[in-house]
Amino acid sequence: MELSKKSMSISPSSTLAIDAKAKKMKADGIDVIGFGAGEPDFDTPDHIKQAAIKALNEGFTKYTPASGDLELKKAICRKFKSDNGLEYTPSNIVISNGAKHSLVNAFQAICSPGDEVIIPAPYWVSYPEMVKLADGVPVILDTKEEDGFKFKIEQLEKAITPKTKAIVMNSPSNPTGMVYNADELRAVSDIAVAKGIYIVSDEIYEKLIYDGYKHVSVASFNEKIKDLTIVVNGVSKTYAMTGWRIGYTASNAKIAEIMGNVQSHATSNPNSIAQKAAIAALDGPQDTVDMMVGEFVKRRDYMVERINSIPGVSCIKPNGAFYVMMNISNLIGKEIHGKKIMSSDDFADVLLEKANVALVPGSGFGTDIHVRLSYATSLKNITEGLNRIENFLSK
Repeated sequence: MELSKKSMSISPSSTLAIDAKAKKMKADGIDVIGFGAGEPDFDTPDHIKQAAIKALNEGFTKYTPASGDLELKKAICRKFKSDNGLEYTPSNIVISNGAKHSLVNAFQAICSPGDEVIIPAPYWVSYPEMVKLADGVPVILDTKEEDGFKFKIEQLEKAITPKTKAIVMNSPSNPTGMVYNADELRAVSDIAVAKGIYIVSDEIYEKLIYDGYKHVSVASFNEKIKDLTIVVNGVSKTYAMTGWRIGYTASNAKIAEIMGNVQSHATSNPNSIAQKAAIAALDGPQDTVDMMVGEFVKRRDYMVERINSIPGVSCIKPNGAFYVMMNISNLIGKEIHGKKIMSSDDFADVLLEKANVALVPGSGFGTDIHVRLSYATSLKNITEGLNRIENFLSK
C-alpha cells in the first residue's frame, strides 16, 4: 500500500535528530557536550509556575476556545501595544501549541497549491517543510556570511514572480543570530505592499537581542503592511517555557479566522493551564529576561572568541538569539580522524563519534559550509565543548 507522497517528501528535523542522538549517548553513559539544543537552559521563572499551579488548583482544566483563551489574547494585545507599537484586538490573535504550530497554521491559511514562499537562507529547518505541507513551493534566497547573512533587496526583487505569495522574515534569526534593522525591514515592507505579498514574520527571539540592537516588527510601519503581515511569536524562548507549548500569531481578522478554523480541526485549543501561565509571563516582572540576556551575552562573547582562535574554523558575531554559525569551509575535502569531510553532516558525525560533541550540521539550514552551535548551555559546558573541538581539529 502506497503512503502519502507529500508526507514522504518531508525531511526530518536535523535539530531534533542530533539532539535525540546526543541524549541517547548520554543515557548510555557517554559524556556528551551538546550544542544542539534550541532552548534556554534556565528554569521557567517561579511566578509563571505559580500561575499554572493556581490555574490547576482552581480547576482551569477544561477546553478553552479553539483559538485560545480570551484573557491571554488580551494580554498578547497589551504586549504588542507596549513592545511593538501595534494595535490589535482579540479577533486578530490566534494562540497555538507553540510558535512552530503557529507557523504551520499561517502557511495553511495563505498557501494554495503552487504558491511560492520566499525563504532567506540560512533558514530555520522547518520553514521549507511547512511550506511543502501547505502545498506551497519554497523559494530559497541565498545570503553570504560576508553580508552578515542578510539578503540584498535586489535579490528579493529578482526572486519575486507572479506566483509569489509570501516572504518569510526571521529576526533575530535562527540559525544565524542576524538582526535586521528598521531601514532593511522597511525596504522589504515597501516591496510587499507594492506587490501585494504577505510577510510571515517570525519574531520568537525578539527579546534575546544584544549590542544595542533594537527589535523592529515589520508590521509596525503602516496599516498596509500590518494587514499583509502575520506576526509569529511565543513565550518559549523569552521566558524559558519551551515545554509549555504556547505560541501566538497576530494578523488581519480574516487570516486569524482561517487559522483558528484550521487549528480547530487539528488540535483544538492549546493547553489551558499553560495559557494561564503565559498571561503571567507577559504581564509579570521581566527581570528574569534581562538576567538571561546578560548571561547569553557572556556566553556568546566567549564562544565567538574561542572559535575564531581555533585554526580551520571561524564565525561572525551574532546580535540576537543564542546561536553561532561556525564556518567549516576550510575543512571540506580534508581527512579528519580517518574520515574525509565532504559536508557539514560528515563533520558533525565524526565530531560526535570521536569527540563526543553534538552540534547541528548546516545542511538542514541551507548551508553546507557551516554548523550551528547553541550557547544556551552553561559556560562550563561551552568551555569544555570548545576544548574538545580544538583538540579534535589539532590531531
